[in-house]
Amino acid sequence: METLALMGAGFVAALTPLNILAMLLSTFIGVCLGCLPGLSAAMGVALLLPITFGMGPATGLIVLGGIYCGAIFGGSISAILIHTPGTPASAATAIEGYQLTLQGRAAKALTVACFASFCGGLLSCISLYFFSPLLAELALKFKSPEYFWLSLFGLTIIAGVASKSLLKGLISGMLGLLISTIGMDPMEGVERFMLGVNTLYNGIDVTCALIGLFSFSQVLILAEKRITAHREVTKVRDRFGLSLKEIRRLSPTIVRSWLIGNIIGILPGAGASIACFMGYNEAKRFSKHKEEFGKGSIEGVAGSEAANNAVTGGSLIPTLTLGIPGESVTAVLMGGLIIHGLQPGPALFTEHADMTYTFFAGFVLIQFCMLFLGLLGCRGFACISKLSDAILIPSIFVLCVVGSYAIHNNLVEVVIMMLFGVLGYLVRKFDLNAPAIVLGLILGPIGERGLRRSLLLSDGDPSILFSTPLCWMLIALCVLGVCSHLFMSRLEHRLQRTQLSAPQSD
Repeated sequence: METLALMGAGFVAALTPLNILAMLLSTFIGVCLGCLPGLSAAMGVALLLPITFGMGPATGLIVLGGIYCGAIFGGSISAILIHTPGTPASAATAIEGYQLTLQGRAAKALTVACFASFCGGLLSCISLYFFSPLLAELALKFKSPEYFWLSLFGLTIIAGVASKSLLKGLISGMLGLLISTIGMDPMEGVERFMLGVNTLYNGIDVTCALIGLFSFSQVLILAEKRITAHREVTKVRDRFGLSLKEIRRLSPTIVRSWLIGNIIGILPGAGASIACFMGYNEAKRFSKHKEEFGKGSIEGVAGSEAANNAVTGGSLIPTLTLGIPGESVTAVLMGGLIIHGLQPGPALFTEHADMTYTFFAGFVLIQFCMLFLGLLGCRGFACISKLSDAILIPSIFVLCVVGSYAIHNNLVEVVIMMLFGVLGYLVRKFDLNAPAIVLGLILGPIGERGLRRSLLLSDGDPSILFSTPLCWMLIALCVLGVCSHLFMSRLEHRLQRTQLSAPQSD
């Protein structure tokens, strides 16, 4: 009954005029960012994180959630119209979506993508509501040794699964850990690697790091390439809308993809790019119209889009309850939580339960905003994908500088942001993993405090780290996290190779 009361109170708080406006605007911005090929949902959330500083925690999280969901859906628009996924999560959508566009059925493809995205995101909220409190109760039993292993688990999962190379993923995580040691020692209060810069007393600001790694590095990548001309976008000539027969046909595919995406989202590190191919693959496997695949299948579009949007709610579960982001976007969202003075874990469901359930309610309502904006503005959003790099580069640069300066009105942090931008550029060039660096930066202090406090309590005896069943469970998860890289990478490569090698008709 208490949970139901919190859920009801959350919807009442989320339906204030300010929050509704925040949902609409953030979802609109997210869709616009998602439409732009080369920009990701993680970049959008990192870039606009500073605008949430003056908001309440619930409203700020709703804004970030709106950008997240909007960008995942927005990637499908350029995937369908110009065969260029706006985000990696829409890679499978381009297979069938662009074929529908070539047939003059772009509006049908966009409608299916919008409807499937709405259903996948809305259904994912079910697990967000019901699984999160259960995991939070388990997290109440965590003490210093468990927090050490938990931080290590988060690093092994992100570094292993999200990188093409296990070695490069672990190197990225270690680099993040090294950077996290800059600043005041958490136990003894002495300076570490500050180089006389007082701004670094509290360590590297997470927001500066996020903006640099995800956004400023993109400026450098775009500037390196030749400034491109306007992209050609096929005009939308047919009508938007779905018939009841088409909805009935798509329903099994959407439900199946929801389950796939939700499970992939809950597994830390897997991500929407894997879910979209798995959703597409299963849509093809179970379809009664297999002959349409490769030639323009609405089931293929629905399978991909429902799966990648179902990841959004699922990935928030480990992020909010255990502090382990489900993918790179939620790694940035976790940084937003910390900036607002909120630590992921059980406290979000006890001390800050009102805020948490307001965010949950807002996340549900964001799906309706996405449906409304998607159906209303697909024609307009299609034009955004024509923006050239000559416009994008200075726009992103200005937002990066203003955003990092606005954190504490400190030019030193602008310099730090640019340094992380150069680091992010090198990370991309050497095929390392930016999310793993972020996780090392965030989880490093948690793991360090857990390890040093444990050893302090046991007078230096390391056996305390193996003293409880929870410790052994987390150790097993760490091993599984490293080994899962081999399985998940092979699965992703096989799915991409199978689908992309399928015969395409012009």
